[in-house]
Amino acid sequence: MASQQERKELDARAKQGETVVPGGTGGKSLEAQEHLAEGRSRGGQTRREQLGTEGYQEMGRKGGLSTGDKAGGERAEEEGIEIDESKFRTS
Repeated sequence: MASQQERKELDARAKQGETVVPGGTGGKSLEAQEHLAEGRSRGGQTRREQLGTEGYQEMGRKGGLSTGDKAGGERAEEEGIEIDESKFRTS
């Protein structure tokens, strides 16, 4: 495991665009490169934590209804599909 000082140096190099973790191409920080190398991203997990599991599922339902010309909310309303936005928890 890298020491605190080594991690700071690696993070600084990553912020300059260097790949410091094998498989971490594209990450803008040491942590991001580590996540990319492991094949995961915090984006969806963070959003789930913000909305709560039920809210995240409702958001997925709503997004799945979207088309090129209509947002998911508009289409759900037109087709009478109920989306329970009260489940969207914000932190």
